Amino acid sequence: MLTRQRKELLLTRLKQDGQIVARSLSEELGLSEDTIRRDLRELAAEGLLQRVHGGALPLDLPPSPAMGKFSERQRLSSDAKPAIARAAAAMITPGQVVFIDGGTTSVQLARALPPDLRCTVVTHSPSVAVELTEHAAADVILIGGRLFKHSIVAMGTAALEAIAQIRTDIYFMGVCSVHPESGISTGDFDEAGVKRAISAMARRTVVLASPEKLDTASPYQIAPLSHVSAIIVSGDAPEALLKRYRKLGIEVTKA
Repeated sequence: MLTRQRKELLLTRLKQDGQIVARSLSEELGLSEDTIRRDLRELAAEGLLQRVHGGALPLDLPPSPAMGKFSERQRLSSDAKPAIARAAAAMITPGQVVFIDGGTTSVQLARALPPDLRCTVVTHSPSVAVELTEHAAADVILIGGRLFKHSIVAMGTAALEAIAQIRTDIYFMGVCSVHPESGISTGDFDEAGVKRAISAMARRTVVLASPEKLDTASPYQIAPLSHVSAIIVSGDAPEALLKRYRKLGIEVTKA
């Protein structure tokens, strides 16, 4: 197959499916994954698609405002985040071991935990840990490592080694983007890997999705939506939008 024919085929599949996963498409077409990835890079340079980790997305898929600085993200959906946090806190039962991710909604979740709830909270977010210092009933395990300043979380080898030793009942995941086709994604390659590692050690992964994150895509996929047990959204999220997630078998909770 000529290069031009391959690229035309890739653009046609992107239009039909809403995404390209390089590995699966290379197997289907009998082409090397490196060839597919090179074609995608060239198409992205031509402004014809959006290159993301593992494949590509259409250009018209909006980027997430949640990729901004931490101080900027604190001002996004400031009314919705406490409600989402309260709904998340209500999912925790006494005695559970839960992992709370970093991020502005996660800090609200730490504040929303009932003061008499006995549980163990694991986190790689210093901000979340500080919020729980006065929570006498909660044991807190703080994962250490290199500080990723964008999300104010620990990352790197030390963090991954510690994460791999703790099995949790629920992982409350913060993301930049949630999309029915492109899954859950974030703006940093290494952070996506850390989130995958945490999710792999959890019985359930619950995504905290404030309004600006729905139906958007960020460059680095954490996982497809099949890896997600539930999504918590704001109470005013349009039902027509949420149907797309429910059709995938995901529990959607409106806060």
